[in-house]
Amino acid sequence: MAELDWIKTDLHIHTHDDPRDALDYSAHQLLERAKALGFDVLAITLHDAVFDRPEVFAHAAEMGILLIPSAERRILGGDVILLNVTADEAAAIHNFDDLRQLRAARGDSLYTIVPHPFYVLGGSIGERMLAEMDCFDAIELCHFHKGFFNPNRRAERVAKEFGKPLIATSDAHRLSTFGSHYTSIPRPSELTVEGVFAALRRGPLRLTSPPATFADLISAFYFIFVEHPIRLRRRGEAHAHRSD
Repeated sequence: MAELDWIKTDLHIHTHDDPRDALDYSAHQLLERAKALGFDVLAITLHDAVFDRPEVFAHAAEMGILLIPSAERRILGGDVILLNVTADEAAAIHNFDDLRQLRAARGDSLYTIVPHPFYVLGGSIGERMLAEMDCFDAIELCHFHKGFFNPNRRAERVAKEFGKPLIATSDAHRLSTFGSHYTSIPRPSELTVEGVFAALRRGPLRLTSPPATFADLISAFYFIFVEHPIRLRRRGEAHAHRSD
């Protein structure tokens, strides 16, 4: 494994294009940071929307970064990461049978990940994942863990039981949190969506997901319970003002 040429991927990221969250960094800023940190593959996974801005994809290509059209779709209260999906395909998924039909139609050209499955906050799928496991290619190793607080341990046991790979991601909602949590894969012969998906399925994978520091925990809780609610309220007020 040490002799392999590894490349860095992050397949769960948000930007200020997100319709649900109020974030303060652009996709172009994300690309600049990704380039500086040596990333080759990214997926901007907006909530219930496919990121499809052509100028950003062109910017990524100029940098040598593969940007995969993706979304984080909420299905019956649980989030699912859809990689290499169109806006129409994502909008048509309302339940897990819809997802099964899409997977059957798309085959290996679609890759699905269940994010943060056993976490309390957010749209975690929880126990339902066990009944819908055929809908997923992989299980996320969530970035937010420290010591005894680590719901990933259960995700790891489930992944082993069902023979699913774990994928480490940043789930970045702040630019500073992007770059420390990611999955490395052997470099494909061609840096294409098909090549990346084949590498994810074939393995081996190298996961980088260090425990949160005490400062990380304080910062995260401040963002979740103070800063982000204020931003959402201000965005709502700005939209209401424009409507007037």
